[in-house]
Amino acid sequence: MSTLYMQYPEWLSPVIVPGLPLRWYGLMYLLAFGITYLLFMYQVRRRKLNVDQDHVVNMFFWAIIGLLIGARVFATTIYEPSGYYLRRPWLIFWPFDENMNFTGLQGMSYHGGLVGAVIGTVVYLRAKKLDILDWGDMLVTAIPLGYTFGRLGNFINGELYGRVTAGPWGMIFPHARRIPASEPWAAAIAQKVGIPVIGPEQMLNLPRHPSQLYEAFLEGILLWAVLWFVFRTRKPFRGFMIGAYLIGYGAVRFVAEYTRQPDADLAFPIQLSGRPNPPELFVSLFNVTTGQILSFLMIVAGAICLLLFHRMKRAEPKVATMERVLPPSAKGRAKGTKRRRKKR
Repeated sequence: MSTLYMQYPEWLSPVIVPGLPLRWYGLMYLLAFGITYLLFMYQVRRRKLNVDQDHVVNMFFWAIIGLLIGARVFATTIYEPSGYYLRRPWLIFWPFDENMNFTGLQGMSYHGGLVGAVIGTVVYLRAKKLDILDWGDMLVTAIPLGYTFGRLGNFINGELYGRVTAGPWGMIFPHARRIPASEPWAAAIAQKVGIPVIGPEQMLNLPRHPSQLYEAFLEGILLWAVLWFVFRTRKPFRGFMIGAYLIGYGAVRFVAEYTRQPDADLAFPIQLSGRPNPPELFVSLFNVTTGQILSFLMIVAGAICLLLFHRMKRAEPKVATMERVLPPSAKGRAKGTKRRRKKR
């Protein structure tokens, strides 16, 4: 019987050096932060801005601290409905298991990381009296390319895999949840892709969408390319890139969630199709996940930001607007005229 799926590469390992607490996932995060920093500084130099590099480094520091706190808190509260961490809050940032083996912080939420990073960044920029919208525009334009490496880290870990599929691009992940062959749909897919079914008590490891790779392209490469090459040099007002980023990420993440395996306990808070939807299977476009609800809220927030920042632009004093439009020589003449008027 021919097989219609791919095997997860056996040579991939989450650990870089066996015996040492060095993991590819952590290295991918470092690469993501490094690339974001370089792209941010490229924009600063390109625009010939007089920016203190210490401010940039400090902004990144507080953004990362906020990201880690927010991502972990969301993952252990919103995405942990059992309340395990709410009863044991000291374990939220505890990087060891019950046997004191170093595991790192397993379980991070993107949406929580976004909230935390925004808070950390805004608080720092406001404290230093820096332009929040202008710096925010440059930051969100640089960020998405780093997502590519983060999602590759998820793939190397064999985590955040997708839903079951009978397509030839489906991949069998070694740590994916097994499904009993007594489920008619599971047995049908196994038979279709060439996995032998011995009996109803058999636990099947079915091929799944490599959704980490889908997200690496959509959230990383595609979103970054649109923001960087299409909108970056054409933004009509300060804060435009922030709104475009929120809408863009929310949209691509909403689409990607249709192929991603949702958490079983939080699978489908909204099911409008009326058809039962196992977490492992795509049934209807109208059955949405928790991640899709949060992504939709991102889209709404992005639209509100665009409206708000556009109104702020229109409300700016006309004199200030003219000063930005006039060339330096014209500005000098205008200032001279004002001085002569005052002398009179």
